[in-house]
Amino acid sequence: MRNAFIDELVKLAAQHTNIALIVGDLGYSVVEPFADCYPDRFINAGVAEQNMTGLAAGMASEGYHVFTYSIANFPTFRCAEQIRNDVDYHKLPVTVVSVGGGVAYGALGYSHHAIQDYALMRVLPNMLIAAPGDPLEARACLRYLVANPQPSYLRLGKAGEPCYHSAVPEVKPGAWLAISGTKTKQTGDKVLLTTGAALDVALNWAGAPEYIDHCICSMPLWSMDSKLQQAKMAEKYQIIETIEDHLVDGGFGSWMMESLMNRPDLLQRLRLHALGKSVCGSVGTQKMLHDLGGLSRL
Repeated sequence: MRNAFIDELVKLAAQHTNIALIVGDLGYSVVEPFADCYPDRFINAGVAEQNMTGLAAGMASEGYHVFTYSIANFPTFRCAEQIRNDVDYHKLPVTVVSVGGGVAYGALGYSHHAIQDYALMRVLPNMLIAAPGDPLEARACLRYLVANPQPSYLRLGKAGEPCYHSAVPEVKPGAWLAISGTKTKQTGDKVLLTTGAALDVALNWAGAPEYIDHCICSMPLWSMDSKLQQAKMAEKYQIIETIEDHLVDGGFGSWMMESLMNRPDLLQRLRLHALGKSVCGSVGTQKMLHDLGGLSRL
């Protein structure tokens, strides 16, 4: 996903001369294509994420669409106050890019777990969350964010994720994106609904007997405002099971519950699957932590 992000950002920056990229002294072997093409729009802020965010807000107030880039919690929790006060409340076009969402960097320690980031970012009233499930969704999200500049959070996987779409899909906030494939049904009254890298988890679950009748949908873009359209989508299904590589509290499933809270008939159709809190102090591979946190079925 991160390679698709940089490749797409380079292409978009050729069309939009106000796009800038700021990194927190990392991203080497990934960000160089942008730095080489647009050195006057690339800044290494050093290991100073709060300053990086303040700088991004200042540049955005002068007309730039700034992308800040770092690993997991570093561009989010470490500079939460700056994101809230400088970016979100001023409705500035800054996209916070977090690489290694969930437990993709789990082997580096729990400081690198991004399993509470949805909870932090979605409580900001003007923030749009972009959580692509594969590299093609990453490109689609990036195109939407550039066409609709606003405070946003782009949550990427680490590297090597497979493509589940045959082409770059069309995405918009709150829309359910159907996934087609050898294991998935196109229609039905049961759905596995995911956001971000949990799409890979859902596709693994699709081979299990208890999920053979479920179709799979991804929601790569969501926000406070897009809650209003969820009831209309939920009416199509009798069982809706959300999956996320995040703690259940404040996560995607909780967001769906809030979206349906005024429709008890739909709320009872909802089932939530998320990482258990046992992963919070644990170190290991992504697969091991998914096993520990209850996201493995096969």
